[in-house]
Amino acid sequence: MKLKNIQSLSIADNYYRLDVGPYVSGAIEVRETIEKSSYKKEPLHYFTLCGKQGIYHAGRESRSWVDEEEFGVKFLGSTDVLKVNTSDLPLISRKQVKKTPAFLIRHGYTLISRSGTIGRMAYCRRDMDMLACSEHVMRVVPDSKVVWPGYIYAFLNSKFGVPLVVSSTYGSIIQSIEPHHVEDLRIPIIPKKIEKDVHEKIEKAASLRQEAAELLNQAIDSFESAAKLKHFKSTSSVTPYFVREVSALNCSARMDAIYHSEFHQDIVDEIKGSGFGVVTVSHITKSIIEPGRFKRNKVQSSENAIPFFGTAALFLAEPKANYHIPANDRKIGEFFVGDKTLLIPRSGSINGIIGKVVFPYGEIVNGAVSEDAIRINCHTEEDAGYLYVFLSSQYGFRQLKGRVFGSAIPHLDVKQIGKVILPDLSKEKICNIGSKACLVRSMRDEAINIEKAAISLLEKTIDKSLE
Repeated sequence: MKLKNIQSLSIADNYYRLDVGPYVSGAIEVRETIEKSSYKKEPLHYFTLCGKQGIYHAGRESRSWVDEEEFGVKFLGSTDVLKVNTSDLPLISRKQVKKTPAFLIRHGYTLISRSGTIGRMAYCRRDMDMLACSEHVMRVVPDSKVVWPGYIYAFLNSKFGVPLVVSSTYGSIIQSIEPHHVEDLRIPIIPKKIEKDVHEKIEKAASLRQEAAELLNQAIDSFESAAKLKHFKSTSSVTPYFVREVSALNCSARMDAIYHSEFHQDIVDEIKGSGFGVVTVSHITKSIIEPGRFKRNKVQSSENAIPFFGTAALFLAEPKANYHIPANDRKIGEFFVGDKTLLIPRSGSINGIIGKVVFPYGEIVNGAVSEDAIRINCHTEEDAGYLYVFLSSQYGFRQLKGRVFGSAIPHLDVKQIGKVILPDLSKEKICNIGSKACLVRSMRDEAINIEKAAISLLEKTIDKSLE
């Protein structure tokens, strides 16, 4: 339990709030530090388009979902805005978006989660421009005539901005923040040259993530072309309505509907009829492992500790560790993730992350991941990259989803993943496709490093103004 003495003036400055949130998050110390800076300070709404109206959210209303992109707009939830890839989003009705244009977000906005886990932030990339976004995400719309947009994001996502935003949280069971809670946050006006440099780094990181997503799509196209497979469009649901007759002979092993659905079986039939031989995932990989459970010994981050990730963090633009564990823990072996390993969440909602493949990047590589992710260990990095491309395509994705079993909590296991089939391509084609995936990972790593450099530059600039 933390004990802290609070001056009455601090309570007045926080609109006489008597809950502990604003006082234990470090916001008071940050606010005092910013005020000591030699740079001029202005409230957040000074930097936003149309002042306080430039900080808003879409407002609550029921959503109308559709299945075809012709009638819908991709919709980002509060977690989706943090993801490294936005290719598999649900679709909200274009008519509803037209009626409520506040759903739409634009390139350069700073996006802040405002309920649940408060204060998680993302910079709206060009590939997110004109997508719809949940009311659980606050929009901060920078005025480009006043400030470089990347600077606002970098400040709010820095060691100065995060405590200030989080301290505005209110509520007990379901916590939240509103625009008026952050509109007066004080932001230093640093030299324009440095401000522009920070912005350009944030933009570069955003561009790299977009280019990585485009390169992955190109790699998938290359795979389908090399295997002479037709292109299947992604669907907004993995359990679309269908009616199909199935022979009793084909139901001896599996009787669940999704396994025998067109969603799954059309893919299998296309691979078998492609003219290439067929191999299984288990035959082309070193091992497929589902680690057992073990008691975590949580420690502080240090040279003798490694980051430990849950499955939700694996899909984020910058994966954040849940905590750290000792590097010398003898049980860590199966949990350690190398650069030749793929990760697949083994449980969850059928329309959620279960069965979605991850080619680890950032601190996940040489870190440890929960037993809730099955490991596919490959012989070479290019092999891992090729398998990542295949499992990211509709040909891999639909097979993984189609092999999920269970009702209340669907599951995948090592055996079902190992039975996924793919075309038996030449080693040359595999290396060519796999090298593209390796470049995707490299670009994502670079994006993380550049964004960190931008935030570090901002923090050092403000720190220097305190001397």
